[in-house]
Amino acid sequence: MEHAHYNYWPKGLPRIVSLPATSLAYNLDVSAARYPEKTAISYYGSSLSYNRLKSEAEALAGYLQQRCGVKKGDRVLLYMQNSPQFIIAYYAILRANAVVVPANPMNLTDEMRHYCTDAGISAAICASELFSRIEPLMGAGGLEYAVVADYGDYAAESADIPKPEFLTAAATEPAIPGGEDWGKVLAAGLKPGPLLTGSDDLAAICYTSGTTGKPKGCMHTHSSLMATTAIPSVWQGASCQDVLLGVVPFFHVTGMQIVMNMSVYLGAEIIVMTRWDRELALALIKRHQVTNWTNIPTMVIDLFASPNFKSDSLNSLRYIGGGGAAMPEAIAKRLYELTGLAYVEGYGLTETAAPTHSNHGSRPKRQCLGIPLCNTEALVMNPDTLEPLGPNQTGEIVSRGPQIFSGYWNNPKATGECFVEIDGKMFFRTGDLGYYDDEGYFFIVDRLKRMINASGFKVWPAEVESIMYGHPDILEACIISTEDAHRGETVKAVVVLKETARKGKITDRDIIDWCRERMAAYKYPRLVEFVDALPKTASGKVQWRLLQEMDKAKGK
Repeated sequence: MEHAHYNYWPKGLPRIVSLPATSLAYNLDVSAARYPEKTAISYYGSSLSYNRLKSEAEALAGYLQQRCGVKKGDRVLLYMQNSPQFIIAYYAILRANAVVVPANPMNLTDEMRHYCTDAGISAAICASELFSRIEPLMGAGGLEYAVVADYGDYAAESADIPKPEFLTAAATEPAIPGGEDWGKVLAAGLKPGPLLTGSDDLAAICYTSGTTGKPKGCMHTHSSLMATTAIPSVWQGASCQDVLLGVVPFFHVTGMQIVMNMSVYLGAEIIVMTRWDRELALALIKRHQVTNWTNIPTMVIDLFASPNFKSDSLNSLRYIGGGGAAMPEAIAKRLYELTGLAYVEGYGLTETAAPTHSNHGSRPKRQCLGIPLCNTEALVMNPDTLEPLGPNQTGEIVSRGPQIFSGYWNNPKATGECFVEIDGKMFFRTGDLGYYDDEGYFFIVDRLKRMINASGFKVWPAEVESIMYGHPDILEACIISTEDAHRGETVKAVVVLKETARKGKITDRDIIDWCRERMAAYKYPRLVEFVDALPKTASGKVQWRLLQEMDKAKGK
């Protein structure tokens, strides 16, 4: 099934990429053998070589096997923020022939209980600041072992890179049966058994956000994760010489694949940030001459708001892009004008281990998902009749390729519902509404259930938000529906103003009037609420559902 995008395929880029038929753990072996003393991780003034990364991953793997009884196929919880320990632990779990279950560090005890119960987890590797949340799960809760790490152990004092305050906080020493300190675990120097996993074995269970009920575990094999490790590296033209800024969360598939796993696969250097800090990001980009920055559009918006941002602040970059939300037209334009860089947008889901689509730096389109990646097919179908649709017709985006997950853990019903057969091929149903243009570039309209029905007119919030980002005084905006006695539903904008526009300088009427001049009558917001910040997930996505629920609660 070929689409028009092949007529605009990036010059010199293969349509099909040969993928390694090995486990992800083997990628670290290769890079450590090739570049033993090369820096693998830089972290607040310190650095770890590939040789050390492999050595510590093996020591932790040996502990998991010999002290925690972890066997091939067992699930191990990984519960921490971006840090050297996250990368070491991730590869240690794989080296122990086990399955990584990465968890959002914002999750609380009850949410973690679901992970542990659903995936049958008995061993965990967590950060000291999070240990109290899984401590109630030790013993009767199912967890038997926990290795506890302190981020600050891997950070060094540096004259030009200040050590964030959270790294100097006192660590929590596990003092209950089954809990052990990270440093003591590595000092034991235990050796793991042979690497037994292959490309078809399960590598990770990544849980969805759970917006429609309990989070579901997406099963990814070494093969599916290898696809979005190797293919994006070819797409970006990345190599071992590149330096990647690791600020998007590693527990999330974008950070896991496009930053962490891709870097290890290439033998590149990762500059790890545990928490987003725009001033620190500017300093790290300059000091380490970062070449590749995968991010969330809100980070770029925040960076531009820094008084220290200059037109040459991003001179070392040769690639900047991301996904999770559309890059506002006004922000993308300013980025290009200041830096000469086009923001490269991509698209993927937890079920697809990050990208199925991406723009390419040679011919990107703004606010566009891009074209299907190498080895990947995509269609738009009518969600009711399941019939494929043509160009510029809105329907559900469906995809197939080597990056598609194997299904939901212990949930065959949900697995069956998310796949559809079209012309003898199985496609994954994304649940996202979109279309492709005459050139085969895909665009998202919105989540299947996010559409606002205002007096019978369909309003797609992403479209309204995109226009609103062109307002000179708007920092961020989120569109939700709100009840209306006349229209049934009407459009409401939740807005964060720039500092210079606050304190009554800009009113809700100013915003409404500005929007009315730029949108069809049924689209523009009838209501505007100003807030200090929009709620976001750990991966940077605006939580529009939460805002929607809060608005409904106010009306009761």
